[in-house]
Amino acid sequence: MQIERQESSIKYLPITLILLVFWFVFVYSNTDGIELVTQYMHYSVLGIVGAIFANSTGAGGGVIFIPAFNSLGFSVEQSLATSFAIQCFGMTTGAISWLHYYKQQQQHNWQQLPLLLTCLIPVSIAGLWTVEALNIRPIDNLEQSFSVFSIILGCALLVNHFKQSGKLTPSPQASFNVNKTELCILATITFLGGMITAWLSVGVGELIVIYLLLKRVEATLAVAVGVIVTAATVWSTAGLHFSASSDTYFSVVAVAAPGAVIGALLAKKLALFLPIKTLKLFFAAWIILSGAAILIME
Repeated sequence: MQIERQESSIKYLPITLILLVFWFVFVYSNTDGIELVTQYMHYSVLGIVGAIFANSTGAGGGVIFIPAFNSLGFSVEQSLATSFAIQCFGMTTGAISWLHYYKQQQQHNWQQLPLLLTCLIPVSIAGLWTVEALNIRPIDNLEQSFSVFSIILGCALLVNHFKQSGKLTPSPQASFNVNKTELCILATITFLGGMITAWLSVGVGELIVIYLLLKRVEATLAVAVGVIVTAATVWSTAGLHFSASSDTYFSVVAVAAPGAVIGALLAKKLALFLPIKTLKLFFAAWIILSGAAILIME
């Protein structure tokens, strides 16, 4: 078993090195050097915290980043671009961690994962790029509307959880039936989530996880799907947010990105450490609190 783990770590070492090389190139090409980076070192804590919650719940790091950047006086464009850039590191690390866990331990139990990812990743990217390509403006008070929507769904998850817990003989964890109807519903939700993500840098992972949990899918599988789809979605915007002409606050990304990588590695351990029921409660409570926080910030 120990040998298998060592071989697995060696297998994923090239991916880790690629991320590190990309980060170093990014730092030295988009900032004024290491002295400038050290002035923003405290943002690494923000990256760690955001990635822990994002990759243990699937809700996306924008829930943490956007309110924080708004409070620091960033423009809307700077907040969104910087959040997307940081998530490219944190959500990618989280996605790799969950895929590694699937290949090592859950291939038999998570047989739905490949099909879900194959269907949902292109749909989510299509939703985001529909907004970008057509320059579709969000509805008025989108942040408030999405926050209220998140709070309502979080409460629905709590009610559903306690309803199931209150049964004398709880029914076993249901296996998600990946039929055409369910895929169409989930694809529609994911497309809308991709559009919301284009406007808020958060949305698609949260909606996917909520839907799967309401369908009584295993919580860790739901989180893994949300994280991996979000990672692919934010990377589809890399050309926009890593260019020299973007609104990205590169000095913040330079120090927050390594923190996001650390947080993402810790997040999977946290999600696997928590009992399934506790993880579902943790997710529901988190989206309710995050929705309330955004409302207060407004």
